[in-house]
Amino acid sequence: MSIENKSFSELLKASMKSDDTEEWLDIYFTRPVGLAFALLWYRLGVTPNTITILSIFLGVGAGPMFYFQNVWYNIIGIVLLVLANLCDSTDGQLARLTNQRSMKGRCLDGFAGDTWFVSIYLGIVLRIWNQPMPGIDVKWGLFGLALAAIAGIVCHSQQSSLADYYRQIHLYFLKGKAGSELDSYAAEHAIVESLKGKKGVFWDKAFHSNYQHYCKNQEKRTPEFQKLRQELNERYANVEDIPDEWKAKFLQGSRPLMPLTNFLSFNSRAILIYITVLANCPWVYLFIEIVLYTIIYMYMHKRHEDHCKAMRALLNN
Repeated sequence: MSIENKSFSELLKASMKSDDTEEWLDIYFTRPVGLAFALLWYRLGVTPNTITILSIFLGVGAGPMFYFQNVWYNIIGIVLLVLANLCDSTDGQLARLTNQRSMKGRCLDGFAGDTWFVSIYLGIVLRIWNQPMPGIDVKWGLFGLALAAIAGIVCHSQQSSLADYYRQIHLYFLKGKAGSELDSYAAEHAIVESLKGKKGVFWDKAFHSNYQHYCKNQEKRTPEFQKLRQELNERYANVEDIPDEWKAKFLQGSRPLMPLTNFLSFNSRAILIYITVLANCPWVYLFIEIVLYTIIYMYMHKRHEDHCKAMRALLNN
């Protein structure tokens, strides 16, 4: 689309994924500010992937600031993480407005978020390492490291990847293939196989190889949706051929889960980090992530699988 001939409100609407999948903080703060930066970067000729790389440096820089118990260092960390998130919003908005979306950009975007939180978790672990656990004289030490590993690897990464998958499924039936980034292990694996033996494709192969495993992990945890997807693929040539009534019914059941996918994404985690770090109890964030976020994740997962099962039965009636 032509950016120059559109108003700010028109560009803002076009730069969002959908009303269903955007949360209030993004609608009223992150997206408008992100669009302002996107327009600036556009005029300067900066690409979305360059902005993503900038977000990596900003987000990683936040982690060490959370190591200190000094509130001013913590505030610097908060500012850095806010800026990193704005860059993360900006790169996607700019990519959508200028039609520069790509699988590499999507993978780089996911990698950026992972690096932020690795840095943040390490900052928290080192901060509480020599602090006593609440109510006892035993220091956190390795237990704090184990707690962060469970929160980050077992909980956070699985929760956020499935939340992203459910949003892409929703967008797939709402906007079609062009408006979604719903990929598959089979398609990515085929690309990896096609690149074998070719010269000068190291990075392409590395991106697709990593992304195929990401897709496989999502598909392994969603058996009912995979059955539904297979039946739809067998019946219809593309998503546009699926009856609108059926898609509307699917979206009706999927829409209430979108706030849960948003909760399991960045904003709520960031706010909890800000609060617990400033209150000098960052270990609370790790426990909340392990307990509360896991409960929400399990509920969301069951609801979505049950919905897909019901929609498959409706398809066969």
